[in-house]
Amino acid sequence: MHDPIPPTPFYLPRGERTGPDGAGTADFEATLSTTGPWYAEAQHMGPPSALLVRAMERLPESRPGGAQDGWRLARATVEVLGMVPAGPVTVTARVERPGRSIELLEATMQAAGRDVLRARGWRLAAGDTADAATGAVPALPGPETGVAQPGLPDGWLPGFLDAIEWVWLDGGALDDPGPGRGWIRMRVPLVEGEEPTSVQRLMVAADCANGLAAPLDVRRWLFVNTDLTVHLHRAPAGDWIGVDAATTIGPDGLGTCSAALFDTAGHTGRGAQALTVRPRG
Repeated sequence: MHDPIPPTPFYLPRGERTGPDGAGTADFEATLSTTGPWYAEAQHMGPPSALLVRAMERLPESRPGGAQDGWRLARATVEVLGMVPAGPVTVTARVERPGRSIELLEATMQAAGRDVLRARGWRLAAGDTADAATGAVPALPGPETGVAQPGLPDGWLPGFLDAIEWVWLDGGALDDPGPGRGWIRMRVPLVEGEEPTSVQRLMVAADCANGLAAPLDVRRWLFVNTDLTVHLHRAPAGDWIGVDAATTIGPDGLGTCSAALFDTAGHTGRGAQALTVRPRG
């Protein structure tokens, strides 16, 4: 076990600007709350994934008169181009494919002058399909029924995991082999001075699926995701996000993690991660 790091907001804002092409650019300082659990100097992918989604959410609609009932983010994919260090980062976002009812968005994070993350998202026009809604999986038992994570076991580094509240269903823990079910809630803002959206909260939790369903001992193995894709059939609400995750490890260094995602009202989407698996040492 370790002494917790006092959590701070994941990112401190350092200024923003809009280019002549409408692209938005913002500078941030990534705090120690973003780091771990794999490497002490590198960010967990949950906070930067949420920060890229924040940038896409803030893009104005590209065509006046489009999407009269509002927009919904239907899919976000984040590609990990390299280790993302704590410290100064810059996020740029733009509308790649404008439209009246379907838009393709993109966002990039840079650190030390290089691209470290790229994201794309489909933003779709909202409409009333309540009478046709079908296919959702049963809701998870609520977070009040679970058991809080009892500190970090050996091998899990502090930082990010001190900045989230983690409640297990079925009595699990980080050092128990997956699959796993649980609820995750951010203890700190994504950006200092802002209330995060529920989609931002969901992105943070979705990237925890690999840890929640950890199949191997982290003291002996690395199983790090190279991407995160989230599909949403309903906009999430609230600050608790439920994750029901399972991981498969193949025979030649590859793995996959998939998860159903929930808010306290029920099923809201799905997430998936590709894993690179190798022994530590």
